[in-house]
Amino acid sequence: MEYQVLSEFVRVLKISRNSRIEAPLLQYLSIMIQNMNSDISIYYCFSNDYINNIIGHKFEFGGDLALYYVSFLRAVGNKLNKDTLCLLLKVHGDAVASFPLYEEALKFAHHGDKMIQTAIRALNLSIYNASDDMVYQYITTPPVSRYFSDMVSSLSKKFFHLDALVHDAEMRTRQKKEEILLETDKIVDDLYYLKDILGIGESRLSRAVTENLLRILIVPILLPLLQMGQSNGSNLSAVTSFYTISCLLQVIGGKGIFNFVAEVILYPHMTSSVRDAVQRDSTESDGHAKSILSEMGIVSSSHETEGAENNSLLTDTVSIKRSGILAHIFSENHSLLLASLFLLFILAETKDLHPLLAQMTGLSGMQYMIDVDGSIGNLLWKHMDVILNALLKVLASQPPYSILIQWHTGWFLRKLLICQGKGLSDHNFQLFNTSYQQSRECLQKELDGCWFDHIPEAFRNEWANCKAGDATSYCAWQRMVDNVKVFILHLQLKSTISKGELLEEPLLDSSAIADSSNTHASNGASASFGSEVGLGSGISCRISFSKAGIRDIYLIPVAKKTSGKVILAEKHPFRSQRGIVLAIAPLAGLIPKIDEDHPTWLHLQIREFEPKLYKSRVRGHRSGKSNHVADGRWTLGFPNAKACEAARLSILEETRKQRSSVESVLAPLLQNSCLGNLSESEDE
Repeated sequence: MEYQVLSEFVRVLKISRNSRIEAPLLQYLSIMIQNMNSDISIYYCFSNDYINNIIGHKFEFGGDLALYYVSFLRAVGNKLNKDTLCLLLKVHGDAVASFPLYEEALKFAHHGDKMIQTAIRALNLSIYNASDDMVYQYITTPPVSRYFSDMVSSLSKKFFHLDALVHDAEMRTRQKKEEILLETDKIVDDLYYLKDILGIGESRLSRAVTENLLRILIVPILLPLLQMGQSNGSNLSAVTSFYTISCLLQVIGGKGIFNFVAEVILYPHMTSSVRDAVQRDSTESDGHAKSILSEMGIVSSSHETEGAENNSLLTDTVSIKRSGILAHIFSENHSLLLASLFLLFILAETKDLHPLLAQMTGLSGMQYMIDVDGSIGNLLWKHMDVILNALLKVLASQPPYSILIQWHTGWFLRKLLICQGKGLSDHNFQLFNTSYQQSRECLQKELDGCWFDHIPEAFRNEWANCKAGDATSYCAWQRMVDNVKVFILHLQLKSTISKGELLEEPLLDSSAIADSSNTHASNGASASFGSEVGLGSGISCRISFSKAGIRDIYLIPVAKKTSGKVILAEKHPFRSQRGIVLAIAPLAGLIPKIDEDHPTWLHLQIREFEPKLYKSRVRGHRSGKSNHVADGRWTLGFPNAKACEAARLSILEETRKQRSSVESVLAPLLQNSCLGNLSESEDE
């Protein structure tokens, strides 16, 4: 105050057009404001229009100047509260004439730099939280309120871009996955920002956001999807449309939006009395949804046209048995089936729906909700057998769909089977049996694969995930894990059908699993690099290392229950019957093969990939990049062809022992009778 520092800063800015001066000046101001702890200091800093003059200065943004400017705006925003906000306003009478901090911040709202965009959103939320009635009125009145429509329009463009990416046939698969993940991350960020605005709880802000979501995004997508009117320029695919609405409901939600979407989706299946009851009971917070429907000619706002006349654009669709969302549920396209069911499930599980709408979609006690208002009933219950049949056809399809599609399909089946409270029809039961046997056969084939030794561990690791609905592991290298997951899913479905409950633990024979705590390193089964092992069962051979040259070693294949490894050991310099471990590899997947041109050479394929390390590395990180690790290869030389063949047979014998132990562990699960005969359970 004494040296008029802020006025001097303003003067320097006015006479300077050099970013080399402007950038450090803005940085010094930001640091100064951030370190102000006294209310008196903040009041003085924000008064006399010094800050507003700096905010409104005509900067020529280039290089990093925009970052310094936005950082300065953010520093000011961090000091805002209901007492300091008024110092930055320009008021005319009882209304806000201008708000430089907010107005200038909005100019960077759609900046390409993610850091700037995030800072502006944080600043806006600070302003919204500190505002009073006069500021809220200014923010939600045109032209300033255009920010909300621009925000939703930008979100809409992102969904259209996502749709284009999904249907781009020329883009490489890996590149497409990376682009899709990047675009969905942007969409989720936008949705959570809008949710944060709604979470402030100010009615005018909530109305501004919700109305724009309905007018610009939800209505133009939802109505064409359900064939209720003109497309309004929307050309999103049906699957992306369902994804869009589902994202909005899951992230943003809110009573008004939930009831709006449910009312539109269920409109063809509602009697006029139910329709009127829902609209009559609409609260003030979601009344604007009803007004938008009325303006667009979807519902009538007058009670004078009851009956068939008030169906407006839906007159034809009401008379169609499978109209609206049912047309997609009964589609031959499995993606549409799953996407439309997912949307219905989101509506069914929310607590924000009007009671009558909840009765038409709810999962809990659906069998007791038949004939709401005398004729409608629960939509899922009414068509349950057909929906189950469509899902089971996807699950039993040959060739099978992707692991992820099978997983989602099974999840829907499990939810419906638990909620419906009755068994499958004979035809659906046969479809499930077919799918179950296919899954069982796929798992049994994995016993011949190079990862058979990991199957019991995969069962234990994936059991809890499959019960919870986690479906993140479906990379190519996890074919075995994927088949385990699908089989677990079928086991849970089988238990639900026959017993009406889920299995709590995998039915594995733990007695056949190797216990490392009772194994000594000298036995070989738990040997590690550098440890000593006995050479009694070892086969003498030679190997050439890239850096250590040719070494005389011993090959020791060893299996102990489900654990198996092949050891390369060098003779101990002082103990003739002992060796030092030089290298270890998994026994499973070695595929020993004698060289055709050199009968004394034995080729072994070595698994270099380690699932535990991979899971710890990628946990919580989504990436489209390949994590494939090329297999290693060992070539061993033996004194003669007979010794080489003996080594090959020894490896195969130890592998057979290990595989037999794995089969014993899985035996209770792979037996057809492990859960009883399904047909008998159905008859009971």
